[in-house]
Amino acid sequence: MATTETSPLDEETLPADNAEGDDRDAAILEVRNLTVRYGDFTAVHQVSLDVPRHKALAIIGPSGCGKSTLLRAMNRMNDLIPGVVVTGAIRFDNRNIYDRDCDPVALRRRIGMVFQKPNPFPKSIFRNVAWGAAINGYRGDLRELVKSSLRAAALWDEVKDKLHQSALALSGGQQQRLCIARAIALRPEVILMDEPCSALDPLATARIEDLIDDLKKQFTVVIVTHNMQQASRVSDRTAFMHLGHLVEVDETSRLFTNPKDRRTQDYITGRFG
Repeated sequence: MATTETSPLDEETLPADNAEGDDRDAAILEVRNLTVRYGDFTAVHQVSLDVPRHKALAIIGPSGCGKSTLLRAMNRMNDLIPGVVVTGAIRFDNRNIYDRDCDPVALRRRIGMVFQKPNPFPKSIFRNVAWGAAINGYRGDLRELVKSSLRAAALWDEVKDKLHQSALALSGGQQQRLCIARAIALRPEVILMDEPCSALDPLATARIEDLIDDLKKQFTVVIVTHNMQQASRVSDRTAFMHLGHLVEVDETSRLFTNPKDRRTQDYITGRFG
């Protein structure tokens, strides 16, 4: 993978969470000239955009346009795919995550991921939330960590009396919020969400959307969604992709009411997609 930076990204060099003086409008992720190829196929072409801190950025576009590939590049999940080649840079607090000295495991503790389908471990609700923190040497009160993470994921009141029951017994919407709590327990700075509501019913979807609005108070959220109404409801900024290219990115209200590019207008008005 081609990189241009040489500074390492590890837990010792990362800034402290919620450091005083943070500019909440500054970019926490800076994507620069990012290209992702799978063999001879280029999924993402020379994309550059900023992800502002403590905001929600939605990435929309038709199927196969590179949305999920771009999202997964933000915490190097694409590294797990054989033959992938990534060029360009993504700076996380001014450090290139594609530097050869970057530890992707440490990175993913700071930039968490919630997948399209809920994927709870076949363990108790408590152990699902505590597991990642415990194996990473968390020395605090695990019970309090589980409680606060479940509260942040708007799930505590529903499961507080059955923490030692199997997580697999929860409904689909509850399982997805459990997966969000599991990500929160690692205290990331960014939470990536890849179509988090596509497998959920409308009621569960509404709960997740309300949760995203709350999560922005503590975290930065980047969400890939095929649902333009959802993007308009939950995001502060929206990026539109087409055929692997970033067509435009703007404030959500402006992009949906006055897009600059004809392709964006055609997509959001249903002329293609």
